[in-house]
Amino acid sequence: MLEIEQTGLEGVYLVKPSVHEDRRGNFYETYNEKAYHDAGLTAVFVQDDVSVSVKGVLKGMHGDAGTYKLVQCVHGAVYAVVLNCDTASAQFGEWRSFLLSAENRHQLYIPPMYGNGYLVLTDTAVYTYKQSTYYGEYQQFTYKWNDARFQIQWPEQAQIISERDK
Repeated sequence: MLEIEQTGLEGVYLVKPSVHEDRRGNFYETYNEKAYHDAGLTAVFVQDDVSVSVKGVLKGMHGDAGTYKLVQCVHGAVYAVVLNCDTASAQFGEWRSFLLSAENRHQLYIPPMYGNGYLVLTDTAVYTYKQSTYYGEYQQFTYKWNDARFQIQWPEQAQIISERDK
């Protein structure tokens, strides 16, 4: 069973999968196409990616015009930001932040025209994402993580930023 929450950004949802716990540990499904489609999250995912980063890494605000993403942090914790990058939208420039962690197991369902980025809060973090298109099908856009137009509030100073995100 999934708990789906609206985020205030059109088409962006916070997903909370059910977790089964006992004295041995826990188990949860990271994705079940039927359950997600029954919940109205109907993107068809064709590619999975994993990013492993160390504390202080900030990954920019990236997205494209055609890709849905389902993202989560399966090890450690990240401060994730989703930004509306659709200049034709009344919500252009609006953003929301979320704590994604191995502990809370939350996921974000992100439609096209939204950028997403994150700051690693723990010694290491493993950030995974499912994509509805193959990498490179659409030209990516990047907005600077500190673009003054958006006033994104990060909880800590970034220590490591790629050239692409500076």
